[in-house]
Amino acid sequence: MLHDLTLARTEARITETSQTALCNQMHSVEQRLSRWLLTFADRSNSEQVKVTQSVVAGMLGVRREGISVAVAALRDAGSIKTSRASITIHDRARLEKRACECHKVIRDAVQAFGGSKPAG
Repeated sequence: MLHDLTLARTEARITETSQTALCNQMHSVEQRLSRWLLTFADRSNSEQVKVTQSVVAGMLGVRREGISVAVAALRDAGSIKTSRASITIHDRARLEKRACECHKVIRDAVQAFGGSKPAG
């Protein structure tokens, strides 16, 4: 039983890691930010992320200015709301449309291997 659980979690992490690496090479900063926000919300069961744009830039491996542009685009589209050191998903369906397909691949892999259910 423990072996099966360990193997399932390992497979989910491998899928997530490889999909994230592919995403980082293929998709725009806006798509990657959308994926990251959705994945965070799925795991934390909260639509609010208390984090600075500088931290997000480091996590996504892009310049802070690129995150600022992506945040502004998502905010202007009504997908998110922002305040100092906080990003809140305002319209999850709209944000999902702006995200790349990687969010669904990662979410489905985690769920298939016994992970958490998405928020919302």
